[in-house]
Amino acid sequence: MTDIEVENDEKYTEIKMGAGWFLTINLTSSDRYDKEYVEISKERSGQKKNRFNLNPKYVRELGEELIKFADRNNL
Repeated sequence: MTDIEVENDEKYTEIKMGAGWFLTINLTSSDRYDKEYVEISKERSGQKKNRFNLNPKYVRELGEELIKFADRNNL
C-alpha cells in the first residue's frame, strides 16, 4: 500500500511508491500562458522522470475514474 503525504502547502501532494520513487501532484501556473495546471510526475532523488500536465477542470473527473477503475479491477 502507498503512503499519501500532504505537505504544509495545499498545492502539493506526494505518494510514496517503492524503490525511492514518488508520484507527485502539484498545482502550478504557466508564466508563458498565465494559466494554472496540475502537474502529475514521477520523481526519484528529486529529479522528475516523467510528467503529465492536466487542466484543473478535469482533476476531479480523473480522480473519480481512477476510483471506478480500481473498484472494477479489485485494486
